[in-house]
Amino acid sequence: MRRLIVSLSGMALVFGFIAAPSASAQQSVNFYLGGFTPRALDARPNEDVLVANGAFLSTENKLRGIDINEFNHVTVGGEWLFAMTRNVEGGLGIGFYQKSVPTVYTDSTHENGTDIVQTLKLRIIPFTATVRFLPLGRDAAIQPYIGGGVGVFAWRYSETGEFVDVTDSSIFRDSFSGSGATAGPVVLGGVGVPIGSWSVGFEIRYQSGQGELPTDQGFAGTKIDLGGFNYLASFKVRF
Repeated sequence: MRRLIVSLSGMALVFGFIAAPSASAQQSVNFYLGGFTPRALDARPNEDVLVANGAFLSTENKLRGIDINEFNHVTVGGEWLFAMTRNVEGGLGIGFYQKSVPTVYTDSTHENGTDIVQTLKLRIIPFTATVRFLPLGRDAAIQPYIGGGVGVFAWRYSETGEFVDVTDSSIFRDSFSGSGATAGPVVLGGVGVPIGSWSVGFEIRYQSGQGELPTDQGFAGTKIDLGGFNYLASFKVRF
């Protein structure tokens, strides 16, 4: 994780150096609020823990298997944006997403017939360095843009609740977790509408990355896919 953060910090210093000559009155703080939708199950690797869990766990609204849509949830964050040229700006940002999803064993229950319940929890904190291209320029009345960059995704995944021992079918309570940080690409596109010294906008952002789960926790899969789409409403203040 330290190596990934050092790499991102290096990009920040390079961006800041490039932006320095034109920084005056050409910077802004961008706050966003929206939703994160994780990558679909059929697009995830077979080693992904949510794919593997679907063989014996089910989310409450599905008869069999994991409904990945249950992991859709709110994401929030902010960015420092700075001018590099009339049509290009750089950005450094941080976001936050977290969702807990209750699941049950599909084919096993307690002796009294009640469900064997556990909670799957995923948290992602993306640190991003991006570059945006604004074809109409940063002074246009409507400012569409496209861009991309790199993210360092700090993540934590856990499973807490009741579990079935595969050796003797006994039921026990426990908690398992894995965490780390991984780098991956970020691609984005959106539009902003200036209103005086601030602006409002909308953005679609795609992120990609995979975390390696610890092998000593007994997870059904060895990876957790961190990829997915962010649909964001933004509020920008220029200074």
